[in-house]
Amino acid sequence: MSITRARFRDLIGLEEPVVSPIARRAEAADGYVVEHLRLRLGDTEVRGILTRPTDNAARLPAILYGHSHGGGYAIGASELLDGREYLLDPLGPAFARAGYVTLCIDMPVFGERATVSEGSAAKALLWQGKSLFGQMLSDHSAALSYLAGRDDVDAARIGAFGISMGCVLSYWLAAMDERIAAVAHLCCFADFRTMIELGAHDGHGIYLTVPGLLAEADGGSIAALIAPRPQLVCIGEADSLTPPAAVARAWAELEPAYADRRDRLELVSEPGIGHRETPRMRDAMLAFFATHLVGRTG
Repeated sequence: MSITRARFRDLIGLEEPVVSPIARRAEAADGYVVEHLRLRLGDTEVRGILTRPTDNAARLPAILYGHSHGGGYAIGASELLDGREYLLDPLGPAFARAGYVTLCIDMPVFGERATVSEGSAAKALLWQGKSLFGQMLSDHSAALSYLAGRDDVDAARIGAFGISMGCVLSYWLAAMDERIAAVAHLCCFADFRTMIELGAHDGHGIYLTVPGLLAEADGGSIAALIAPRPQLVCIGEADSLTPPAAVARAWAELEPAYADRRDRLELVSEPGIGHRETPRMRDAMLAFFATHLVGRTG
């Protein structure tokens, strides 16, 4: 199974809204700076949270952070500062101290945008032939445009990161948008056809339902669109969202895309680990971005 980048964008219905900053308030934290942003995405005002090093005189590498789901509708972008139960600790401070500018925005139905339920929003869009995940990815793309346009960001060195829902946000957007130079994603890479066969697909929220997707693409063929840009895949082998059979099928479609650049594709597969980040995943992710963003000149 293979798909072109243009066709994948059509299937998702990617329509990036025009992004413009409304307000920006910075505050000093312990060894880094937090910026509280208000961004206008088309007609919608959206909260953004950004962390950066205290000294940002030069253009820095950056991370577009996709927040997770986990039923935490009230959390959204706050995950960047507060973390989640399946993260080792909050990544906003960790990325800032490592030298990155990192941005996370509230996805639709999360954080300050949790004014309607996921089901209500998804059903309304599905009836219109669209999807909630298409809206999320469109907004994530607008956040990328804002990040790339900042004076303190090197637009040639922007990576994407996420766990769980943020994993899919990150690698699907990277598949569609070559502005993402490298992507590391945790705990949601799998073949959806196999998930259905195993009866494991209902672990996903309705947000991820994209009409007609599996007739043309699946996890592995989508991730293959990222090649030859660097990609790190991290999964737990006891995670219900990454069952080994579904990962193996996705990996079999992804790996050939890196046949000529095998050094740019990495897999961390943790036996006995469920839906959570591990120290090994954290170390691999930081080393990955250090190699492919910090070590790269724009």
